[in-house]
Amino acid sequence: MPSSLWKQSLRRLLRNKLAIIGCVVVVIMFMACFIGPLFSPYTNGKINMAMMNKAPNLHHWLGTDSLGRDVMTRVLQAGRISLTVGLASMVLSVVIGSLLGAIAGYYRGIVDQIIMRIADLLLTIPSLPLLFIFGALLSEWKVPTGYRMYIVMLMLSFVGWPGLARMVRGQLLSLREREFMQATVVLGLRDRRKLFNHLLPNLVPLLIVIATLNIGGAILSESVLSFFGLGVMPPTPTWGNMIDAANNMIDFQERPWLWIPPGFSIFITVIAINIFGDGLRDVLDPKQKR
Repeated sequence: MPSSLWKQSLRRLLRNKLAIIGCVVVVIMFMACFIGPLFSPYTNGKINMAMMNKAPNLHHWLGTDSLGRDVMTRVLQAGRISLTVGLASMVLSVVIGSLLGAIAGYYRGIVDQIIMRIADLLLTIPSLPLLFIFGALLSEWKVPTGYRMYIVMLMLSFVGWPGLARMVRGQLLSLREREFMQATVVLGLRDRRKLFNHLLPNLVPLLIVIATLNIGGAILSESVLSFFGLGVMPPTPTWGNMIDAANNMIDFQERPWLWIPPGFSIFITVIAINIFGDGLRDVLDPKQKR
């Protein structure tokens, strides 16, 4: 019996060494950020003025910050927030974008016009300035720090769904003209069954690739917002606000351990996710077959 399409795709993916390396790096980063702090004696984040701005040593492998907190523990705790925001906003944008795109492409007419015009309006506005405006409103309204992370997730998903919806709509317009969809019309299947049992499953490979690549973009956007003080705010650590805390010339020249670890974490995580996403695209996109 011939192997399934997913098994064939997995075998092709395993032959892509660069994509596997990216996947391994992402898994290691997730495990380090979510499990690593459990083994650190500095997770309480207590202020220790006697240990402020200490260089890396045996007790603090990446040194301490301006409040005497362990930088390595803070970087791992910040990774939890940044990765969670990136993953959650990606899931929300994929769910919203795929559903709205599927509805627009299937029903067309006035429904399609309304959804696509809203998407076009959002796409005409650069996402980063729009996020800055939302972040400034959060600061103006004095939204508590504990809630900002969840609002940032919604903000990123809000600016992320239009492009995905247009892509899903285009694919759906092509799929609905195929023979198998004509067969569903002859069988008299309900619209819900056509959408969720026949159309959307054919878009799963595309959605997997887009979702993987969108995580890196969401992490970068969250880091930029936090760096400018418009995202997740201290004392909750993120990679962005850790770099922002060390943005003066003295820290930049004399205390590189304050900004290099979070900056390198952003760099290596986003690069690894994008490399893995490119590998998935080569495997799952039939147009990429050699």
